[in-house]
Amino acid sequence: MHTKVVYRSAKALRRIGCATLRFNFRGVGKSDGSFDSGRGEADDFRAGIDWLAEKYPGVPLWAGGFSFGAWIALSVGAADPRVSLLLGVAPPTNYDFQALRESTKPKFLIHGESDDLFSVQDARQLYAELKEPKELVVIDAADHLFDGKVSEVGDAIEDLLGDFDR
Repeated sequence: MHTKVVYRSAKALRRIGCATLRFNFRGVGKSDGSFDSGRGEADDFRAGIDWLAEKYPGVPLWAGGFSFGAWIALSVGAADPRVSLLLGVAPPTNYDFQALRESTKPKFLIHGESDDLFSVQDARQLYAELKEPKELVVIDAADHLFDGKVSEVGDAIEDLLGDFDR
């Protein structure tokens, strides 16, 4: 939740008029529980969607995340009919993205050109396997944490989603 990329992404979404929810998955920071290899974390994300849907009835819901959180958000969001848009920043391309591959929802990916954990080539391959509508932004010379490039992540989000119909 305190990762610079997550913080800047939330700020960018707020600037374009989105309500945002940032939270730690189980076992992270001061959150109860322990890492559950994605199963429990997907439940955490679903609980967040439930909370947002209750707090903002009738408002389109978007799902987004960074790194492992991108995998959770993209997978859970692809399967949840209340979610209308999917955003993944530096998705872990070695995870199972079958639900995302099958989704016809708008999909937006942002990846660092020099990501040291998940190569940009693998991100491009994942992107190629996705159904339209979709868009991929590659940030020049950015590593996995976008060190020195986090403002460019926010700019990319605003550029991609600023005029998107909500």
